Amino acid sequence: MKYEMKSLLSSLGFLILVGAMAPALAAGEFDCMIEPAQMVELRSPVSGILQQVHARRGQLVRKGDVLATIESSVERSAAEAARYRAQAQGALLTARNKVAAAREKARRMDELLEEEFVSAQARDDAQAELLLAESELVSAQENSQIAKMEHRQSVDQLNRRVLRSPFDGAVVDQYLHPGSLVDGGEGKKPILKIAQTNPLVVLAILPFALFPELHIGDVVVVVPEKPFTRNIDARIKTIDRVIDSAAGTFGVQVELDNAKQDLPAGIRCKLRLGQ
Repeated sequence: MKYEMKSLLSSLGFLILVGAMAPALAAGEFDCMIEPAQMVELRSPVSGILQQVHARRGQLVRKGDVLATIESSVERSAAEAARYRAQAQGALLTARNKVAAAREKARRMDELLEEEFVSAQARDDAQAELLLAESELVSAQENSQIAKMEHRQSVDQLNRRVLRSPFDGAVVDQYLHPGSLVDGGEGKKPILKIAQTNPLVVLAILPFALFPELHIGDVVVVVPEKPFTRNIDARIKTIDRVIDSAAGTFGVQVELDNAKQDLPAGIRCKLRLGQ
């Protein structure tokens, strides 16, 4: 009985100790890294001569900014010709006038036939002319629509020779310079390498004991290394669902707003939990 009481007290003491340690475990400080949200090597989807590179290494860029242009005189001329065809109204106007004239002729023939001034054959011929004119109008409308679609296609082909930034970020490296031959394709040499620096992603490795206590959306504090030391409130964006069993750890990602682009990527930081 005395032994059982000692065991019970020991077990209670252990549980109390674990309960006292749990809050301290949740409120900790861990090493982390501030990284770009993504890194992209910018390649051209078409072949041609690199005409101009509008951004240099280290330069900040905004989403939609033109980064590079491929020589496009032929495509520009084709787009201009397609635009002219799309705006041409001559054939369409002629077809509409024919329909109006044929409709008026058919109306007069109906009136004359009632008064027996023309034969039924003449009235039928006028109706046939109206149907033919209406068919020509439909054909002219279809051709006009096709011309507009061809113009959009030409513009799209021209736009493929203008490379724009897919996000807010910074140019990390430049591989090609104006005058270089650009060969479109995934396996070909890229023109620029850019990093998305808004938002930034904080990567941290935490002990498995914290896994049940963390949830997506929890507020944490990120403290970048000097000289950028300041407390930044952020929320957990991603929690790994696969644990590293060998190390007994798991990873979390925190997203940092960096609209002012005042915080660089690639620096160390501290991640504070339970603050």
